[in-house]
Amino acid sequence: MKQHISFYGLPGLNAALKKHQFSWQSVLFMTLAGAITLFVTLAHPPAYAYDVLIAPSGPRQGDTVSIISSESRGSAHVPAVSINGTGHPTFAVGNGRYRTFLPTSPLHPSGEYIIRVAGPEGPRNPMVWLSDRSFRTQRITLPPSRSNLGTDYEFDQVAAFKTILSPDKLWNGPLLRPSQGSVSSEYGVRRYYNGVFAEDYYHRGVDYAAATGSPVIAPAMGKVALVGRVADGFELHGNTVGLDHGQGVESIFIHLNSINVQPGEIVQAGQVIGTVGSTGASTGPHLHWGLYVNGVAVDPNPWRHGSFE
Repeated sequence: MKQHISFYGLPGLNAALKKHQFSWQSVLFMTLAGAITLFVTLAHPPAYAYDVLIAPSGPRQGDTVSIISSESRGSAHVPAVSINGTGHPTFAVGNGRYRTFLPTSPLHPSGEYIIRVAGPEGPRNPMVWLSDRSFRTQRITLPPSRSNLGTDYEFDQVAAFKTILSPDKLWNGPLLRPSQGSVSSEYGVRRYYNGVFAEDYYHRGVDYAAATGSPVIAPAMGKVALVGRVADGFELHGNTVGLDHGQGVESIFIHLNSINVQPGEIVQAGQVIGTVGSTGASTGPHLHWGLYVNGVAVDPNPWRHGSFE
C-alpha cells in the first residue's frame, strides 16, 4: 500500500491538520515563520552573560572591591562596567577576564551598590552591599601659622596626580610597609581641627611615627609621577612623592624630610624613595602614606595583607 506523505515530509501531518481545521495557507505561513526563526537563531545564537566575581563579598567602608568579569565566549572586548550608574575603568587581566575596582571610603554611604557589566555577552547586574564601619575620632590642635596652609599650585599638582590612569599594572602581590615606624594614626580617623568637626574629612592614609631621617621605601613598583617640595609651594603636604602603580592605583608620601627620586623614574618595591620628616602641616616627625584607587583614598591594609590582581 502506498504511504501518503505530506509535502512537509511528515507522515500523518495532514490528518492532524484536518482535525484542527488548519488551511494549507496557514500551514505554509507557520512553516515559513518557523524556518525564519531557526535561521535567525543559528545566525545569532543567544548571548552568554559574563561570570562576575566580587571580592570581598561583604565589604566595609574603606575597602577596595575587586570586580572580575569573565567571558564565556572569548569576545576579547573590554566590557563597560558601571556602579550605581557611574562608569568605572576596566582593564584586561588575562584569560578572558577583566578587572574593575570599586574604591570606597568612610564618606561612601552604606547600602546596595548595583554593578552593571555590559558588552557582547549581554548585560549582568549583580550587586554588593557596603557595610558601615566604626572609625575613631581625634582632636587636633594646629597653631595659627599652620591652620590655613596650602597653595593653589600644591592643590593643582596633587589633584592632577590623583587622576592618573595609566594602562600598565606595575604592582605585584601584597604591598610592602613603607616605614618601620609605629602606626600613630590609622586610616579613616575622623577629626576635629581646633575644636571644629571636619564634616567631609577622614584621615586618607596611615601615619607612621619614626625618627627624622628614617628611610621610606616604595610599597610596590611604580613610576614617580609627583615630586613636590616646600620650597616650591607644598606648604600643606610638605615634601611629597607620588608613585603611580598603574591602572588607577597610586601612593602618596607626605611630610618627608628628604626626597631621593626624580620625576619619571621607575622605582622597585623596597627601594628607598625618601626619609621621614615633619614638613608641611605636621605636629612631629612621621610618614603619611595614602593609597588612592581611581582618585579615592582607600584603606591600605587590605592591600598589604592580600593580593589584588
